[in-house]
Amino acid sequence: MGKKSVEKESAEEAYAYTPGLKVKREVTVSKTRLLPIPGEVLVKEGDIVDFDTIVARAEVPGKPNIVKASEILNVKPEDLPAFMVKKVGDEVKEGEIIAKYTPFWGLIKRFVKSPVDGVIESISDVTGRIVIREPPTPVEVKAYIPGKVTKVLPRRGVVIETHAAFVQGIFGIGGERHGELRIVVDSPDDVLTPDRIAPEHKGKIIVGGSLITLEAFKKAVELGVRGIIVGGVRGVDLTECLGYEIGVAITGHEDISLTLIITEGFGRMSMSRRTFNLLKEFEGYEAAINGATQIRAGVIRPEIIIPHEKHFSGREGEELSRGMRPGTLVRIIREPYFGKIGKVVSLPVHLQKIETESLVRVLEVQLDEGVVVVPRANVEIIEE
Repeated sequence: MGKKSVEKESAEEAYAYTPGLKVKREVTVSKTRLLPIPGEVLVKEGDIVDFDTIVARAEVPGKPNIVKASEILNVKPEDLPAFMVKKVGDEVKEGEIIAKYTPFWGLIKRFVKSPVDGVIESISDVTGRIVIREPPTPVEVKAYIPGKVTKVLPRRGVVIETHAAFVQGIFGIGGERHGELRIVVDSPDDVLTPDRIAPEHKGKIIVGGSLITLEAFKKAVELGVRGIIVGGVRGVDLTECLGYEIGVAITGHEDISLTLIITEGFGRMSMSRRTFNLLKEFEGYEAAINGATQIRAGVIRPEIIIPHEKHFSGREGEELSRGMRPGTLVRIIREPYFGKIGKVVSLPVHLQKIETESLVRVLEVQLDEGVVVVPRANVEIIEE
């Protein structure tokens, strides 16, 4: 193969497509908001909604409770209807008498009481049992982001779009929340310590630097902080905060009063300056955050959505459409360089053997400590 052919092959293969952690100042964010079961959609296409607008509602049927009434009364199942005080469809309260048997002028008294609040669903003269259905549980879906309803999904939900800045984290806990962004450190290298959190941060989403300490997390919970965005967290601190060790399944349903989003990784890891500067640019804006994370198939990333009406010049999103090539900003997502951010130097064409003896495609990345070689599968594009 001649020199020109090699150069042509290198040029053709000197880029790659890879998932990216988005860090965008301006993008159209679209969110589909769905009920878990069919219900009622409360808005229509074209409506403008806010963070807390309820867009859909449904009722999950209550739990059925089976009462062995004929046994309690000591009567035959076919005779049970004659001793009922309540009928099918009647509402009953916990402890209320629903059937009674008082023969011999009341000398014998046997009663059946409702074990729960609910509605009598059935009375069986075959089994002698009564079914009492507990009240339904209302389920409401909020908009989560302010914006415009662009599509209605009959009986299921809606699609909402908004113009916003958008940042993805690498890990998070806690569900959907919103609040005003407040920067509480001076630089992305600073540690978020308790003294940086004040009563004025109640209900706010605070932004730290390289690490949040256990004491700072506890103080944030105590003061009613709504969300924390920070570069890193120690795994042992996270376990102590939750009371159990985080598994590999999806997060976001933890029983905690705030949402924590980690932008870089575990341990002390300075937040990317681009991420920090973007969040600082929008300080004072109301942001929506969600810590839900899934790292296996069907990857879900924690997210920060900052609705705004600013418009910037530039070629937003071009880097992803072009793929990864020399100069592309990437984050390494595997050890020994986990969380490091650098620029692609080159993407060698030929397969190379790594420590596991596998032959894989690699790339060279310029880090602060020098140029390192890593498998292409071990990096993510950082979209700007």
